[in-house]
Amino acid sequence: MLTVSQLAEQFGLSRATLLYYEREGLLQPAVRAANGYRYYGEQELARLRRITGYRSYGVPIADIRELLERETNATIERVLRRRFEQLESEIRALRGQQRALVAILEHSDFHRQPAMTKARWTSIMRAAGMSEEDMHSWHREFEAREPGAHQEFLESLNLDKAEIERIRAWSRE
Repeated sequence: MLTVSQLAEQFGLSRATLLYYEREGLLQPAVRAANGYRYYGEQELARLRRITGYRSYGVPIADIRELLERETNATIERVLRRRFEQLESEIRALRGQQRALVAILEHSDFHRQPAMTKARWTSIMRAAGMSEEDMHSWHREFEAREPGAHQEFLESLNLDKAEIERIRAWSRE
């Protein structure tokens, strides 16, 4: 039997992570001693191996809980396919960001013009091959991942507050 600290060390996790997994219902100790110490056996080690495996694929905690409760081939396939599709979407958004950056860097008058405007930015995005839906996806990802930076970016385009709020609301759709 291993203590929570020993288990954490064996898996390269923090003690807090293991306690979080316990709070989330993913991992329970085999024994809880009168002094409050938690002890984990072979079953818990095997379960933690599955949890860390799924986490290494970026599977969310709620989906891991579902997988552990109903670890059928159909459930595993459905959850992993959903994660794969999420990764595909993130990769598409990142590729769009790359295209936009390349277009900005290659834009002939980029260094001579003092400020980026919404019109210039939209023109560059379109020149990079981005459709309206691609731009919407780009804004959605930006807003979801870095809302403060998204706000700063929109402000850098010299947009008024109402338009910034409209774009951010559109980004959350």
